[in-house]
Amino acid sequence: MPKDRMVAFSDGVIAVIITIMVLELKVPHGEELRTVLPLVPVFLSYVLSFLYVGIYWNNHHHLLQAAEYVNGRILWANLHLLFWLSLIPFATGWLGENHAASLPVAVYGVVLLFSAVAYTILNQELVRNHEAGAAVTRSSGIGLKGMLSIACYVLAIALAFVNPWISCALYVAVALSWFIPERRIEQQLAG
Repeated sequence: MPKDRMVAFSDGVIAVIITIMVLELKVPHGEELRTVLPLVPVFLSYVLSFLYVGIYWNNHHHLLQAAEYVNGRILWANLHLLFWLSLIPFATGWLGENHAASLPVAVYGVVLLFSAVAYTILNQELVRNHEAGAAVTRSSGIGLKGMLSIACYVLAIALAFVNPWISCALYVAVALSWFIPERRIEQQLAG
């Protein structure tokens, strides 16, 4: 079946996720700097989560651009990914409101971990259901950066109960590593 409906649906869900996150930012009551300062952790967690959702949208776009079609298994794998991404606003709000307390930091990591696993499953389903010479099979796969990201999430979840700030630093490091997307798909489509 054509991939266009899945792409449009995914884009819509991701847009709603970003909208929900921004609506969680509350306007300060007052005009002094002291009224804004308590909102800094909430804003920083929003920025990090916006970056993550943007990274997933960007990579999802590239991945599906290389795909020729989708089937039922791919649709379910995509819904699995969207489920975990839809939990990012909840984890973001909890993280920001609790100033990097251990459990919210760990839950944030769990959501990131399972989002990465779900993306990997989607990637594998696309590869499994396309011909060996298709652009998606030639350019996809978890890769070293994907495996290291998953390992960092697991480590960060464990470290959240030792030092949540180290976990937060790992989340930022992983996001920054993905800021420059994988070029394999663009290279396959261009050449």
